[in-house]
Amino acid sequence: MNDHPTPASVSRRRLLGTATAAGAASLAVGGTGGALGYAAVRPEPPAPLSGVGERSYAFHGERQPGIVQPVQAHGHLLAFDLVPGAGRKEAAGLLRRWSRTAAALMAGRPPGEHATGSALDAGPAALTVTFGFGASFFDRTGLAGQRPAALAPLPEFSADALDRGRSEGDLWVQVGCDDALVAFDAVRVLTRDAAETARVRWQMSGFNRTPGATAEPRSQRNLMGQIDGTNNPRPDDADFARHVFVPASGAEVPSDGRHPAWMAGGSYAVVRRIRMLLDDWDALSRARREEVIGRRVSDGAPLSGGTETTPVDLQARTSGGELAIAADAHVRVSAPESNGGATMLRRSYSYHDAPDDAGLLFVAWQADPLRAFVPVQRKLDRGDALSGFIRHEASALFAVPAGAPEGAYVGQPLLES
Repeated sequence: MNDHPTPASVSRRRLLGTATAAGAASLAVGGTGGALGYAAVRPEPPAPLSGVGERSYAFHGERQPGIVQPVQAHGHLLAFDLVPGAGRKEAAGLLRRWSRTAAALMAGRPPGEHATGSALDAGPAALTVTFGFGASFFDRTGLAGQRPAALAPLPEFSADALDRGRSEGDLWVQVGCDDALVAFDAVRVLTRDAAETARVRWQMSGFNRTPGATAEPRSQRNLMGQIDGTNNPRPDDADFARHVFVPASGAEVPSDGRHPAWMAGGSYAVVRRIRMLLDDWDALSRARREEVIGRRVSDGAPLSGGTETTPVDLQARTSGGELAIAADAHVRVSAPESNGGATMLRRSYSYHDAPDDAGLLFVAWQADPLRAFVPVQRKLDRGDALSGFIRHEASALFAVPAGAPEGAYVGQPLLES
């Protein structure tokens, strides 16, 4: 029998027990218990990096990271505008620097000349960095002829109350990570990389539940207490790529020329800052909140029956003959069946900026926003019961090109065309 426990076997309970015993001894022997308690744990080496800290994704590849990977616990969304005088050459240099920095940070390596040291002893913690281009970028760089038709401005919706200063932008950066300090470090280094070429137009920061916070894997909940993202398309769905990514070539490419060649394999990100009117929402009864959404609060199951993952039955009726899911319930109005099959991959973060300012940083990925986000939002704008409890306060649309192979940078086919 081993009487010498390994480092992993020294539990928090044992440490507390050691401290208690040492404290009692100090009463009897004149205060030596503190030294004894320290000696009992001093030889233990630090625990190895594991779990959340060691998880990593590759920056280089067919597609940019931060799209199909599970949403992380911390997210930062930033838009940059090119400084006066910066054009195509300067933008190419910035994307080259950003790609080099992102590759290093995601691998857990020092990022180079702008390293801050604030996350020096941490692992990559599932860090992802994603880059995109706004419509104005193409005018600033003399590339207006390469701007995708699908990047046309989103229409205004009647429920919008948009702050133009926190909307759009030349360049977009999305940082996601399971550790707050690693995420902060990435944002700071990338911002320093851009200093002479682009300035921050706006920044929004959000969060989700930390991996391991629940006894078993569960879907995220939003600040309204609702399980969110249940009906998201899955990467293993047969038509996932068709809904989320621009086709690479061949017969799948739309004949209307909406996507230039440099966008093959890329995606479009719609970003919306949606304030939740939580005091009004909390004043509703639980039954009314479920009716507005169309799902149970407890487990996310649709009111048509089943469990969280049971397909929503829009035809189901109650014993009294009424629709089980109300005509204006959010899940009905937003369902692909109600919108000609329009499908998006939602990958959002909650935010809390002030006691009365909290909500959702909505990020939706799609192969064509004018065939996915726009028709769905138009229908929600006209008849969604949830619209009385939310307010869209910022909006942006970005073209996110495909990933960069080793030795290349994101956007190189565009900027060196």
